[in-house]
Amino acid sequence: MAGKSHRESPSMDTIPVTRLKGVGPSLGDKLQKIGISSVQDLLFHLPFRYQDRTRINTIRGIHFGEQVQLEGEVVAARVVFGKRRSLQCTLTDKTGFINLRFFSFSNAQKNNLQPGSLIRCYGEVRRGSGGLEIYHPEYRHLDALGMSAVEQTLTPIYPSTEGLQQARLRSIIEQALAMLADQGKVAEYLPESIRAAAGGISLADAIQLLHNPPQNVTLALLESGRHPAQRRLAFEELLSHRLCMRRLRESSQLRAAPKLASKAIVDKFIASLAFKPTAAQLRCFGEIQQDVCSGKTMLRLLQGDVGSGKTVVAAMSALLAVENGFQVAIMAPTELLAEQHGNTFSQWLEPLGIRLGWLSGKLTAAKRRQQLQDIESGLAQVIIGTHALFQDGVEYQRLGLIIIDEQHRFGVHQRMALQNKSTDKGPTAHQLVMTATPIPRTLAMSAYADLDCSVIDELPPGRTPVKTLLAGDERRDEVIARIKNACTAGSQAYWVCTLIEESEALQAQAAEVTAATLQEQLPELNISLVHGRMKSGEKTAIMNQFKQGQLQLLVATTVIEVGVDVPNASLMVIENSERLGLAQLHQLRGRVGRGSLASYCVLLYQNPLSETGKQRLRVMRESNDGFFIAEKDLEIRGPGQVLGTQQTGLMSFRVADIGRDADLLDSVGEHAEEILTSYPEVIEPLVHRWLGDREEYGRV
Repeated sequence: MAGKSHRESPSMDTIPVTRLKGVGPSLGDKLQKIGISSVQDLLFHLPFRYQDRTRINTIRGIHFGEQVQLEGEVVAARVVFGKRRSLQCTLTDKTGFINLRFFSFSNAQKNNLQPGSLIRCYGEVRRGSGGLEIYHPEYRHLDALGMSAVEQTLTPIYPSTEGLQQARLRSIIEQALAMLADQGKVAEYLPESIRAAAGGISLADAIQLLHNPPQNVTLALLESGRHPAQRRLAFEELLSHRLCMRRLRESSQLRAAPKLASKAIVDKFIASLAFKPTAAQLRCFGEIQQDVCSGKTMLRLLQGDVGSGKTVVAAMSALLAVENGFQVAIMAPTELLAEQHGNTFSQWLEPLGIRLGWLSGKLTAAKRRQQLQDIESGLAQVIIGTHALFQDGVEYQRLGLIIIDEQHRFGVHQRMALQNKSTDKGPTAHQLVMTATPIPRTLAMSAYADLDCSVIDELPPGRTPVKTLLAGDERRDEVIARIKNACTAGSQAYWVCTLIEESEALQAQAAEVTAATLQEQLPELNISLVHGRMKSGEKTAIMNQFKQGQLQLLVATTVIEVGVDVPNASLMVIENSERLGLAQLHQLRGRVGRGSLASYCVLLYQNPLSETGKQRLRVMRESNDGFFIAEKDLEIRGPGQVLGTQQTGLMSFRVADIGRDADLLDSVGEHAEEILTSYPEVIEPLVHRWLGDREEYGRV
């Protein structure tokens, strides 16, 4: 059974690291930067790789690329002047000779490595001009007694920060491990039956082994993250994240929620559409309707590939809330996408007598005041905007439904901040979060464990699959000729500029240069430009011109990634495509193929391509399936990047890896339910141990 106190005794999570020998305020600040403030944090600050210093290699037996430990005599030392000045020392151990090279050295170091010095050194074997060499090896002198004892365990290498050397970090962690050994245990919060499912190894044994692996441990197993000690900790960490998300869900569902039963206006809306919703759209709306009629707060994720029609389902859901006397807040991550939604919902809902509101960071003070009044009075029934929707000063009269588009751009805490806007004046608002970036099942089971999931798994009829072509930059002229042919034949095209730099100013500048160059090469075409630094009204005006066919070629940054719907656009060129992730490439490609025209996406890339770049572009050429692409994206980039930086609060695991440890997730889900039902007292300490301050994301 779990312990009664659910805290180490004495409580290691309350002992500050500054209590340890040699840890003053300055070092304490450095440790804080990498998330370490308590002794317990040190225990769970695990190595990301290991060095094998448990044996001495012979010079004769070493090979290029190996990490080796050598022991011998310095027989020559001199300063060499080549392309770079360096200190070159020749070491022998009677089986051969090797050069140790230092490009950065002091006079004291030079004097310290004179011929006759006996040293032990460690480093990576490289090829130099005179044979094998080791650059900047770690070394120490063998004392007069002929120090010969080697390390008894593998040497851990820890995540660190500037000014915090590995030796210092190891010394501090050794003190924490000594405290652990002295107390004999670290608190076990998992019941015995669940510990058995996690591999049976005790937490204390797992921690000791991972900080000081014995000589006989299989290094390859540790490096792959599959050692039983790592799996024990990964299981507990995944379980803690799952419990955090499930607690979030349960807390939300304990509150009263509006019952949205009447739907006459939804039927009227469907009848007014120029197309018939697909069976998948109607099925997903049915799942939403069932949730919002139950009296419990809906927390639902609506997934659908690019172009599957999530916005129609969102509109139907919004109407359901409005008809039952509640307001709806629709939040998008960018001004451009919010404006697109504003235009779409205006066309659909205003003919039905629905009043729309608009809230973004770029409103003038007078317009913002008016919008805030309309929202607070209830005059605005459906309010569309950016993150401005949940800022201080925004008061809703009766918020019943929150719709968040492109969920992966927002963190859990932002979702909760918007939901909290509803609780002061009535029942808790339902939540519908949408994404056109399909979430792999493994991520859905962890990052979105608080949400039910609906999937629009069919495209509207008439959509044409986009054919993807790869072209090296040397074929740019052929690509430009293809644009000319497509546009003179009556079609429209996008040219997307990407930069590896994050700077919007640099991206805008690159796009401006590209637009000017293309205008010179294609003088017969009407070409315009849209990028993130343009004023909102200017962007909207250009997008409307493109939609109406007044422009034939639109040069853009990735600002057009989502929300742009121009059925006549049948060709897209993405420049430097090797720099983008699969999900973003798939999103961009989804801007074409939205009509009946045969559509193409050309991925221009710079040679030479890395192996990852080749793999990414190959996936894009071979598949249009968003779910397959999402799984591959997870495989290549990892969960933090797939979810976006806003999600890292919940997804930056210390030990676990969603891709590698996916096979644990079913068991984690099963045992999380067991703990919620039978052992609720261990939830708080488990979540605190693994998430620390981040557990606040799991509170409502």
